[in-house]
Amino acid sequence: MFGECHGHIFMNGVSYPDAVRMYKNGVDREDVRRKLESYRKLGIPFYRDGGDTMGASEYARSIAPEYGIDYRTPVFAIHKNGHYGKIVGLGFDTMKEYHGLVLKARERRSDFIKVMFSGILDFDTDGHITGETLEKEEIREMIHIAHEEGFAVMAHVNGARAVQAAAEGGVDSVEHGNFMDSECILALAESGAVLVPTFVTIRNLLGSGRFDDSLIRRLAEGQERCLKEAYERGVPMALGSDAGAYRVLHGQGLVDEYHEFQRILGPSPELEERLRQAETKIRSKFRTEF
Repeated sequence: MFGECHGHIFMNGVSYPDAVRMYKNGVDREDVRRKLESYRKLGIPFYRDGGDTMGASEYARSIAPEYGIDYRTPVFAIHKNGHYGKIVGLGFDTMKEYHGLVLKARERRSDFIKVMFSGILDFDTDGHITGETLEKEEIREMIHIAHEEGFAVMAHVNGARAVQAAAEGGVDSVEHGNFMDSECILALAESGAVLVPTFVTIRNLLGSGRFDDSLIRRLAEGQERCLKEAYERGVPMALGSDAGAYRVLHGQGLVDEYHEFQRILGPSPELEERLRQAETKIRSKFRTEF
């Protein structure tokens, strides 16, 4: 079975506020164990967390070997104050403060650095991206600082120009990558960064009643076109469902994502091999020995 290359162990796939309440007095250890058990039962041997502020992923990493799981975490994500990212990480105002957070991540034995370069899809405004995207120079400098400290960089980023800036800045993986265009995809292909599109975070919303299904279909169709072009251009792509996001359940989310890749790109030995190669690349790069 493939590994889960993007998840959040503290989230529950149903309600973010409820998930936060469960952890308000500390890590809910039984909740973490139940989720790890769901991965063990499905034979999922690898999990790359996107971070949290509650210590959930740190605890999960410490016990994951009991479940036969190789668990990696940034411990917390890093965002610029006033921009998207508070739900999973810590904020900074200056690059000096950002560097300080990278060093704090090292102190807590982070396996890599997770950064937030953009907002998320705004389903109330026909799928535009929420908030402001970081400037190209900021994106490059954040990647550079993390690399200088010996970390691989996982970037939450949407929007063609932001994804392109991340790719050209040497980012190691792009998470989500909504609204890419051909120029951006070419930059990704040339960079060798792994794309983790978390397609089911859109697709699994169909029929939920939370958003208009016609909008969800348009967004999904746009992402499908990007995935096909990225695949044709040889962009490394790995399976990551954003497990814990709304309607993306732990364990099942990865199964759903895999089925979507097969539906969009067609099941083939080539697809299987390329997915495995991309996951191997992530396993190799997104680990730091201290």
